[in-house]
Amino acid sequence: MTLHSRSLLLAALAAVSIQAQAVLNVVACEPEWAALATELGGDKLKVSSTTTALQDPHHIEARPSLIARMRGADLLVCTGMELEVGWLPVLLQQSANTKLASGAPGNFEAGRFVTPLDVPARLDRSDGDVHAAGNPHIQLDPRNILKVAAALSERLGQIDAANAPVYRDRFRSFASRWSEATRKWEQQAQPLRGLPVVARHKNMTYLWSWLGVREVATLEPKPGVEPNGGQLSLLKTQLAAQPAKMVVRGAYEDPRASRWLSEQAGIPEVVLPFTVGGNDKAADLFGLFDSTLSLLLAAAK
Repeated sequence: MTLHSRSLLLAALAAVSIQAQAVLNVVACEPEWAALATELGGDKLKVSSTTTALQDPHHIEARPSLIARMRGADLLVCTGMELEVGWLPVLLQQSANTKLASGAPGNFEAGRFVTPLDVPARLDRSDGDVHAAGNPHIQLDPRNILKVAAALSERLGQIDAANAPVYRDRFRSFASRWSEATRKWEQQAQPLRGLPVVARHKNMTYLWSWLGVREVATLEPKPGVEPNGGQLSLLKTQLAAQPAKMVVRGAYEDPRASRWLSEQAGIPEVVLPFTVGGNDKAADLFGLFDSTLSLLLAAAK
């Protein structure tokens, strides 16, 4: 073999080695989808989230660092359902990454794979911040997580065919562990069925639907509209006639209104992690639901 041929062979082997070691760059819009992608892809993926558990996913600044991250992504995993409509289009436009364009294989919307709740009968700005496709906070029902996991596993295999068997095997393992955990959570949650609660925002709908909890009121008079003193006083009066057991908010939400109502109505305030990273125990998807149920059950007692 000539020196030239040997050099070409070594270069080809190096290219194959680099390709084999390459990982898929996945950018998630929310922490729950970053955690799910990690479960399904392991070391085959490099995963990051554009938001944290302490940020409102409706309102994110399209920073240059996020544009740069989008520019290098192979797959974008978001909720959709208009949750990111205020900031994601800017990131996509500025990044100019055609892999992530709407309808492309690299653009994955979790909301397309679940049954939406709170789909409005009409769209009117006077009704507050409502979404035409329904309530987008789908991650708080573990049954939705499993549906999204199945679809995301397939999409990963479509984009990265060489590792498709890995994604299928990891999905089977996740699905088995998740189904077992869901059965455990549902048994633990029996005392919560029919429990009347107040939520800060209409973002716990899927959680309540799964658990059979009754949301008797929200602190916001309309979705996305901050409550004022008069509205909170009316709510306090309402609860005197129709009591609730607790007032619930997500870790990212302003605590002032829920604390006021907790003190005035004499009911506990419960701060749920809402997504992965919302508290120390919610370090992954399993911890998210372990922590959520633990907090609700403790307050219910």
